[in-house]
Amino acid sequence: MPTQDFDIAVIGAGMAGATAAAHLSADRHVALIEAEDVAGYHTTGRSAAIWIQNYGPPDVRELTRLSRSFYETPPAGFTETSLIRRRPVLLLATPAQLPDLDDALAAAQGLRRVSPQQAQAMVPALWPGYLGGAALEDDAFDMDVAAIHQGFLRVLRSRGGVLGLRNRAGRIDRKAGIWQVQTSSGEVFQAPVVVNAAGAWGDEVAAIAGAAPLGLQPKRRTAAIVDPSPFDVSGWPMICDINEAWYARPEARTRLMVSPADATPIHPHDAQPEELDIALGIDRMQQALDIPVRRVEHSWAGLRTFTPDGSLAFGWDPHVDGFFWCVGQGGYGIQTAPAAGRLVALVLRRDPGEAAALAAGISPARFAR
Repeated sequence: MPTQDFDIAVIGAGMAGATAAAHLSADRHVALIEAEDVAGYHTTGRSAAIWIQNYGPPDVRELTRLSRSFYETPPAGFTETSLIRRRPVLLLATPAQLPDLDDALAAAQGLRRVSPQQAQAMVPALWPGYLGGAALEDDAFDMDVAAIHQGFLRVLRSRGGVLGLRNRAGRIDRKAGIWQVQTSSGEVFQAPVVVNAAGAWGDEVAAIAGAAPLGLQPKRRTAAIVDPSPFDVSGWPMICDINEAWYARPEARTRLMVSPADATPIHPHDAQPEELDIALGIDRMQQALDIPVRRVEHSWAGLRTFTPDGSLAFGWDPHVDGFFWCVGQGGYGIQTAPAAGRLVALVLRRDPGEAAALAAGISPARFAR
């Protein structure tokens, strides 16, 4: 079988794997191994990404903060287009949800209360009397996921790294300190270090390599595109129920993306939208917004994969030499990607900068049995 030698083999070419591989390729020969025909087919390619500082557990919020400067000023040659576009986030609360709104305001940074009248001015489709209160996070922005992902892949290739598509890992064996990753194409990738960035398939990759699973749980998230006529939504903020029962965001300037914010536990696979979830999202949105939906123009579903405690899992496996975990990004993988990539410097036993303080708390060793 054809065998290629590398310093590091990264499994999974979604945002997590692409970012890790790009950072590691600065002075290492890196292979990025992907089972699908295209990189980022599952979660990354189906993300409705928006950078929100007040989203996720504390470790995620810190990596989100540390990633901001990269998105505002990407390195020369990384992209030919802007990676971000300002998009405030408006949180809606019914009268019954006002205690939840108060809790969110107390816990968040950069979140301010706005009156129902101010919210109505931002989103004219709001039903009169629906709101008890609202809050606005001004400092949020849309992210160009495709440009970000392709930028990291471009960095990898420019440094001599290899992207191996259509290479599903079948056997992962370690002999004399070297991993051999045999794939469905018949190729064998050899390296002293394997980085597991396989997302929803992270536990399956670990099992093949002889490592204990962490208990990763993929969860389905559904979205649909609808026509919001007669409203012009191009300047609207992202709109979220305070308890994340649904959300909506302008899409392609003239359309509205709607999601029921579902988090249905499911096995790793090519997730498809369920009609009930699409209907739930539209129904919940219509309880707040006077938008008639005559048809769904497009719908999709993706997988958001979480560790048992909801935080990230980055670090060396406690029992298997040379096996590094980079999983558990949940719905936060895009907004944390640059800082998470720097955190993977732990593979090289290097200081990942400000993110170093997170390393102990997100180590996969906390799940060791």
